[in-house]
Amino acid sequence: MSRLAQTHGLTDVQQEILSTVRDFVDKEIIPVATELEHRDEYPQQIVDGLKELGLFGLMIPEEYGGLGESLLTYALCVEEIARGWMSVSGIINTHFIVAYMLKQHGTQEQKDYFLPRMALGEIRGAFSMSEPALGSDVSAITSKAVKDGDEYVLTGQKMWLTNGGTSSLVAVLVRSDEGHPEGTPAHKSMTTFLVEKEPGFGEVRPGLTIPGKIDKMGYKGVDTTELIMDGLRIPADRVLGGVTGRGFYQMMDGVEVGRVNVAARGCGVAQRAFELGVSYAQQRHTFGKPIAQHQAIQFKLAEMATKVEAAHAMMVNAARKKDSGQRNDLEAGMAKYLASEYCKEVVEDAFRIHGGYGFSKEYEIERLYREAPMLLIGEGTAEIQKMIIGRRLLEEYRIQG
Repeated sequence: MSRLAQTHGLTDVQQEILSTVRDFVDKEIIPVATELEHRDEYPQQIVDGLKELGLFGLMIPEEYGGLGESLLTYALCVEEIARGWMSVSGIINTHFIVAYMLKQHGTQEQKDYFLPRMALGEIRGAFSMSEPALGSDVSAITSKAVKDGDEYVLTGQKMWLTNGGTSSLVAVLVRSDEGHPEGTPAHKSMTTFLVEKEPGFGEVRPGLTIPGKIDKMGYKGVDTTELIMDGLRIPADRVLGGVTGRGFYQMMDGVEVGRVNVAARGCGVAQRAFELGVSYAQQRHTFGKPIAQHQAIQFKLAEMATKVEAAHAMMVNAARKKDSGQRNDLEAGMAKYLASEYCKEVVEDAFRIHGGYGFSKEYEIERLYREAPMLLIGEGTAEIQKMIIGRRLLEEYRIQG
């Protein structure tokens, strides 16, 4: 274990889980990640290994066949996985957010039906809010659900689904005006639907098309897709929680947890960048000595390590706050903002330490350099986080009288 990013107060079970995951990352992910990433190949063997470890059910309650672990345990596992290859953490994260939303907001029938198979990784989850014309402005969603007897008919186009192709269950947020008079605020007329589908691309069920993978700068291996609904019929018992109009709150609860996850990813990628930088600095010689002995490089390493440590501490704090049952949107926003910004900076410093070799695809830092920017926009941009943080601070520090 490294000196940096230690988490105090963990139970023996948590330490054992983390040790197992770290061992898996070192042996099964890091040696193959760059090769798979360059081919943009889905890491099926790695995913099968994670299934065997039980990670798809990490936070699903034991009564449904999961491990019943805390958000903190999950976030620390994500940190380890992202240290190996960030795309793999994305495969787990979207699945986990849907499982979390089901656990918190699903009807008993929905929990009984989905959670045991999600715990085994047999059902794989994805969730969908964004649309082509909007990103963080969730209230501007135009996809619609119209009631038709015992079913709803969904139409619209969604964007940026992680696991859009490989998933078999998608939580989709759409506008549903049924039962909500005209003039109802947008966030009170949205509903989350649990959409089951076949994995793959093309028309995966009548009225539902997954066109294909979006080609991306980084974050490869994992499939990111669009989702097109054209007369997609969904039974009323697949409204998350059984009641329309609550989708916005359900999704925001999931995203709040997702922001802790993105912070954890930033921590993991930054740790790996630091490891690569500090190792290379001791091997590369200039002017008759390792570059690690030059003060300019030592200053970089000092700044990188401090950022790794600070981001980890904020991420752990945000996870523990959510686990305690308290509102954590302020802490999650701060952790996501800081960890993603620091990740970008630590990766860039490691890239600079590598010199010209950092630009070569033979070196792992080149992959990290393309992966880090995704964290600046995933689960809400840095600017959105600052808006959330600012509003919450004004609530907390409102002048009386």
